[in-house]
This record gives sequence, structure tokens and C-alpha cells, in this order.
Amino acid sequence: MQERLAKVISIVFHPVLVPTLGMLLLLNSGFYFSMLSWEAKRYILLVIFFTTCILPLLAVSVMAINPRFDINMSKSIDRVFPLLAASIFYYIGFVLLGKVNLFPVFKLFMLASVLVVVALLLISFKWKISNHMAAIGGVAGVFFALSFRKGLNPVYSLLIIILVSGLLGTARLAQGKHNIWQIIAGFALGFVILYLVVYFV
Repeated sequence: MQERLAKVISIVFHPVLVPTLGMLLLLNSGFYFSMLSWEAKRYILLVIFFTTCILPLLAVSVMAINPRFDINMSKSIDRVFPLLAASIFYYIGFVLLGKVNLFPVFKLFMLASVLVVVALLLISFKWKISNHMAAIGGVAGVFFALSFRKGLNPVYSLLIIILVSGLLGTARLAQGKHNIWQIIAGFALGFVILYLVVYFV
């Protein structure tokens, strides 16, 4: 894969965008979410976009004022404070979604995402696990959990997720950002946590 294409894929499916993209796909995937009004869907998407994208980006922008902060986060330890901030913002999203009468899966999505971010935070003290793959793995976990729990088969959505996961993993390897084990571990971490929470809780 060409490095320019790999960079584009990594940007489009950046961890700050994947939760919103995943929820957008979920709301249009043939599950019972089709019963939600447009106003409810808009509220869900706005909450998720604000707490998982806008606020984390603002936090990193503030951190970047410090010249000692590496905005590329090339070392695993550089990710600790951004992930700590993200865990707080994700929890805010969980609280906001809990204030309205919606299907429980949306709150579970945010709660499980908090757990993933905290796990990434702890692992990042010692190892550069892939945040990108953890994000897309989480989306895959949600879809598979709902598919088994509801007895539905959103085949096109699952194919999209599998395709994006493969492209994203290949892109991260092509850029030299991670090795294969960091890619696999990231995906597995996101998948397992989201699957278990959404399926069993």
C-alpha cells in the first residue's frame, strides 16, 4: 500500500472519528434503531461527535502548546494524557446519553468505550498498542454482539466493518506506526470489551 493512501485511510478512520462513523452506520443498519425519530438520532450523533471527537481534539490542541508534547504521539507514553482526557470526555457522553429515554445499547456503547480507553491508557504506559484498531474493533464488537443478541444479520454493515478493519490495519503497518501484534492486540481489545458489554449487560 502506498504511504499517501495509508495516511488518508488513517486520517479518515482516526480514533476520534470512528465512534461517530460507527454510530452512523449502526443507526442505518437495519436494527430496531429505524424506529427512532430523526431528532433522537441527531441528539445521539451530536453527543457522540462532541464527546469523542471535538473535546479530545481540543484537549490535544491545548497540550500541544507545551513544546515538550509530541503531537504525533510517536511514543506510547505520549498517549497517556490524551487518553486520560478522552476517558473523562467519553464518560461525559455516557452521562448525557443516560439523561434521555433511549435504547440501552447507546449508553452501553459509551460505557464500554470508556473501558476501552482506560485499558488503552494503562497499556500505553508500557506498550504502543494500536488505538486505531481498538476503535474499529470496538465497532465490530458492537455489531457482532447485536447480531447474535437480536438474531439479525446486517451483512452489508458487517462487510463494511471487516473491509475497513483490514484496510486500516494494513495502513498502520504500511506507515510503520505499529507491528502486527500491536495491530492484532488493539483490534482484539476493542472487540472483546464492546462485545461482552453489549451482549451480556
